[in-house]
Amino acid sequence: MSERHRPVLVVTSLHDATADVMIRVLNARGVPVARLDPGVDIHEGGALVATLGSDGMQGRITTATRSIELSDVRSVYWRRPTAYGPPPGLEGHAADWAVHQFRWGMGGVLASLPRCLYVNHPWHNRSAEHKPAQLITASQVGLSTPRTLITTDPQAAKDFCAAQPGGAIYKPLWTSPFPDEEGRARTVWVSAVDPGDITDEVSVCPHLFQAKVDKRFDVRLTAVGDKLFAVRIDINGDHLDWRKDYSRLSYASVPVPAAVAEGVRAYQSVFGLVYGAYDFAVTAQGDWTFLECNANGQWAWFHEEIRDPIAQALADKLQEGLS
Repeated sequence: MSERHRPVLVVTSLHDATADVMIRVLNARGVPVARLDPGVDIHEGGALVATLGSDGMQGRITTATRSIELSDVRSVYWRRPTAYGPPPGLEGHAADWAVHQFRWGMGGVLASLPRCLYVNHPWHNRSAEHKPAQLITASQVGLSTPRTLITTDPQAAKDFCAAQPGGAIYKPLWTSPFPDEEGRARTVWVSAVDPGDITDEVSVCPHLFQAKVDKRFDVRLTAVGDKLFAVRIDINGDHLDWRKDYSRLSYASVPVPAAVAEGVRAYQSVFGLVYGAYDFAVTAQGDWTFLECNANGQWAWFHEEIRDPIAQALADKLQEGLS
């Protein structure tokens, strides 16, 4: 197959606005695109056939509507696919067994496509998800980070939070939905911590506490290869976590300080990332403090003036592939 006819594979769930934008941009360029949600499509008329040998990997993944030759894929945009589940009607240990085989079989094939660029490779995404690794790596590449404690010791938590001159905050180590009394999922937001409110329940699991940054505004910095797109986020209010209410936010593009740009590119290299969505807190003095990096963060909620350059830069990468 000629290079221009090789498809871009978008691995994600059906309801993914960020992937929708990317697919539209690639379609406008005349780049073939195949969308795949392996945890769903394989149970809805799909199939996997992959032959591995001295000549590499050959075969195909079929869905209810199309067939994707594994050796033809030029690049993969790995977004947010549905978790693997068992086939309908399978239960108990057999269902658990099938889920593991899907994860390691289908997942292993999709992560091993030949001559293929990944944005990002799913294993690189996974290694970059852990907040301790993020903070240590950011510090090592020269980015400023807030003093942080991860602990199961309630007294250590109290002592740490009391010792921070500007106060302390709590944030979850992983953003998992937390059901309320009626079973509805709710988000645990970043919140200020009063040392006197810390209880023995800290011992139940690891908790992350940080020195509160006296920020003037937030920055979401999106890295696509060597290109960096920084957006200032101002909040009409005083909540710490800007994700809590998007209707109260305003945005403006801002330049990236040279030292921050150097640190971000080094960070990308350490984790093998092509793409990353970085959150910084910026003080009144103009100091940028690294908070975290979502290696698979969204960008489609920005208005077009900010969103389109990011989309075009991603499309350039996906269209180019490894060539």
